[in-house]
Amino acid sequence: MSNVIVVGCGRVGSQLANMLSDNGSNVCVIDRNPDAFANLGRNFNGSTVQGVGFDEETLVKAGVEDCDVMAAVTQFDNTNLMCAEVASRLFDVPHVIARLYNPDHERAYMQLGIDYVCGTSLVAEDVFSKVVSGHGAHLDTFGEFEVLRFSLDLSWTEKRTIRVSEIERDHDIRIIAFERGDGSASSIPTRDSILYNGDSVLVCVRHELIESFSRYIQD
Repeated sequence: MSNVIVVGCGRVGSQLANMLSDNGSNVCVIDRNPDAFANLGRNFNGSTVQGVGFDEETLVKAGVEDCDVMAAVTQFDNTNLMCAEVASRLFDVPHVIARLYNPDHERAYMQLGIDYVCGTSLVAEDVFSKVVSGHGAHLDTFGEFEVLRFSLDLSWTEKRTIRVSEIERDHDIRIIAFERGDGSASSIPTRDSILYNGDSVLVCVRHELIESFSRYIQD
């Protein structure tokens, strides 16, 4: 079970919080307006904290010290950026996602290494997919791509090994590097390189293809 903090309890934040809670995550929602928590509905199974999402005391109350993911989805870019920076820099939250309204700020987010969802068509599912697809493997966002590191799972197949070319061809991804599961060797692969179940792999994959590729990711 992952521990997730959602900052902002508007339409997107409340929907995201319920989706994550229903998916088995331990969710705490932060909002400066206590009336906003009504958006969560009666069946919300998480917790709430009134306060500002970049305030250290508020974050501690929300459980930031044990937090796996923070999603800052308020209606203000500057607030989301500050929340992301505090969570990442001060509390070392492994995965921070910020909602971005103004695309002119996109370059700044990328330079700061902040994962984000941008666009007027933003819905909670966009952030949810980033949180769930991570499996502790998310490293960075690069334009339309996600960079992931994870242990390769072949247990669902009859194979114990697989060629790099087979995975890349079938899933339109690029395997950047790999390390043997026992840590004995690491390499930049060629198309003919053989991967074993349990190998650690570094992969670049398009956002929309993560779900279909996720069966290769060990939880």
